[in-house]
Amino acid sequence: MAMIRWSLCALACAGGSAELAWLVPAAPLPNPFGGAALLLAWIVLPLATVLVPVLWLRRVPLKRRKVSWQFIVPVVAGVALGTFGKQAGDQAGLADRGRWTEAVVVHKEEGRTDKCLVRASTGRAIWPSLSEEDGCRESVSEGDTLRVRYDPEGVARPVDAVDTISYGELLTYLIVAAVAMGTWGGVRQSRWDREYDATGDERG
Repeated sequence: MAMIRWSLCALACAGGSAELAWLVPAAPLPNPFGGAALLLAWIVLPLATVLVPVLWLRRVPLKRRKVSWQFIVPVVAGVALGTFGKQAGDQAGLADRGRWTEAVVVHKEEGRTDKCLVRASTGRAIWPSLSEEDGCRESVSEGDTLRVRYDPEGVARPVDAVDTISYGELLTYLIVAAVAMGTWGGVRQSRWDREYDATGDERG
């Protein structure tokens, strides 16, 4: 029973991270709903993988509760699922709504990763900014013209080339790892709870 419960919990958290992050650009979800969905996908659901089993302990006093090391995997996998789920959603959003245009770089923000603010041939600013990996390369300067595929809804990130990466297999592996280790960790937490109860009965 405990194994089924924690498997479902881990699956809900991992699957929710990937699904919500994918849905934001694929649907698309406008702000503030999109921002809230990404917050859930990137932070809340990965942490819930740990917090739910820890708070579920009914017998162990709060100060004596410990966290199983197995939960490191579902937390990291949950963040990765949110990240790659968003990229898969960007890909789906551009495939569904994307348009090609000749865009002028009106501003380039240089840093650890460069970003370019580009404007379409119609004069409309394209949002979000063009990232370094998607076309805002070191050789690009303000005033340059780039051929860009963008989302008229302004949710999916623009690119200078069609993304052909398939994210399905990677997301599946991450979900399996998150569920397996999350279940293992949850079962250990439940066992500690029962053991503490038995020890308490003996002391009584």
